Amino acid sequence: MARYTGPSCRLCRREGVKLYLKGDKCTSDKCPYSRRGQAPGQHGANVSRRRPKEYTLQLREKQKAKRYYGILEKQFKNYFEKADRQPGQTGENLLTMIERRLDNVVYRMGMANSRKEARQLVLHGHFTVNGKKVNIPSQLVRQGDVIALKDSKSNKGSEKIKSLIENIGGRPAPAWLTVATEPVSATVNALPTRADIDFPFEEHLIVELYSK
Repeated sequence: MARYTGPSCRLCRREGVKLYLKGDKCTSDKCPYSRRGQAPGQHGANVSRRRPKEYTLQLREKQKAKRYYGILEKQFKNYFEKADRQPGQTGENLLTMIERRLDNVVYRMGMANSRKEARQLVLHGHFTVNGKKVNIPSQLVRQGDVIALKDSKSNKGSEKIKSLIENIGGRPAPAWLTVATEPVSATVNALPTRADIDFPFEEHLIVELYSK
């Protein structure tokens, strides 16, 4: 399976905004973006001073959304094509659809410090959806779904899982999720809306890029 294996903080510097890809490190003094905000590479400082063209703005917004959610190009384009076929605004449809990914829900529950970590937990089979084991991070949740931490001996004995359970609730869950700690689970009360996504995307730029 294709995936990005380079340094995560380099992506934030390239997009010129914190994407919070490294969990707690992003809010600490060790954050490379806070220490070196310019774009990476030999000419990074010059890139920051250039006046971006219309295409550049559109491309960077698409890249920002892909990297924020940890999605590669082919899958992101597939999401766009599905969003374009739905009624309503394509840009909002796109973001709310991606927000429903299982790995994002696990992150929103507070069970992972980053979406990358949440994806790994899902891949390792630590969660169930409506009582059934699921290991597909891209699965889209639906209204009424219950996402729960798998109750197994391996989970109970895992120091990693124990630490995540202790930290649950440290990050506020969105309004469309109800998170419980006993047992650890989240119920999808409603499908997310654009107002539930707290990152400042300009999704119209993504639509303009793909519409060319």
